[in-house]
Amino acid sequence: MYNTILVTLDGTPTDRAIIEHIKQLAKLAHSRLVLLHVADGWAARTYGQDAVSPEIAEDTAYLEKVRTEFESLGIPAQAELAYGEPANEIIKWVRQKGCDLVAMSTHGHRLFADVFLGATATRVRHSIDVPVLLLRAK
Repeated sequence: MYNTILVTLDGTPTDRAIIEHIKQLAKLAHSRLVLLHVADGWAARTYGQDAVSPEIAEDTAYLEKVRTEFESLGIPAQAELAYGEPANEIIKWVRQKGCDLVAMSTHGHRLFADVFLGATATRVRHSIDVPVLLLRAK
């Protein structure tokens, strides 16, 4: 059913909600995971894949840590780092590479906060044709 699950991570504590949920789902569905984080700092937005910064180093280490966590449970996972605006990069990734499910934690903003803060999850779910699992972080 879900051969490939794209798990978007933002490098904050809200990631734990989706990570813990996906551990169970991936085992049940025998899924392969792609862990995607979008670096969106100045260096990432300006230089893309050529960016070198402490942010990029931290993001890479974080992705590797989470990948290892899944692999230690027998869940195949790969880590990918994208560069730029998160919603745009997630949408582009799904359209170019494809997956069966996108899994995201949300911060739980509502109405006006979404308008002013931007809602990555909302933009993604309205822009792709793949099921999206949204899990609100506690």
